[in-house]
Amino acid sequence: MSPIHHLEEETLISLLQKKDQRAFNYLYDHYAGALYGIVIRIVSIKEYADEVIQDVFVKIWRYIDSFDAARGKLYTWIINIARNSAIDYVKSKSVQNEQKNQSLPDIVDVKEKHNFSVSTQVDHIGFKNVLNELRAEWRELIEMAYYEGYTQQEIAEKLNIPLGTIKTRTRGALLELKRILKEYE
Repeated sequence: MSPIHHLEEETLISLLQKKDQRAFNYLYDHYAGALYGIVIRIVSIKEYADEVIQDVFVKIWRYIDSFDAARGKLYTWIINIARNSAIDYVKSKSVQNEQKNQSLPDIVDVKEKHNFSVSTQVDHIGFKNVLNELRAEWRELIEMAYYEGYTQQEIAEKLNIPLGTIKTRTRGALLELKRILKEYE
């Protein structure tokens, strides 16, 4: 079985829905780095991120039939799966208990080891350039929500801004991102 070198999104989705192994390999080869970048920013620890990435690809494989192209791009759908899986993992009781039992130097050391590579992992898809086109206050919200895993409530508390304002700004930021991304098509 020879590998696939280029697939249009529509063809990739169709092949994944048919459970084509080569399409899954293509998906992994072309998207794993970007998804890993998002997951590691939320999870912070390589071993945990590896677990989450495995879970993300299993979910994509299992639930590809629920993907609706009318609601958005495949890339957006898999990014949301990765982000939500990472947030769920971090918020799980076992991880929270393990984090409480870990010494501070261990946590700091792990973050220092991974921070430099995360931005390059995510940026290989060029999304950093897109984010840089947003106003600074919008960019901060998107980074906190999608890369650091904060909920809107947590962002409001952290920035000391009313929740309604956070929701309005986030919506504005997402609409602007949508407009910017259309220019890249």
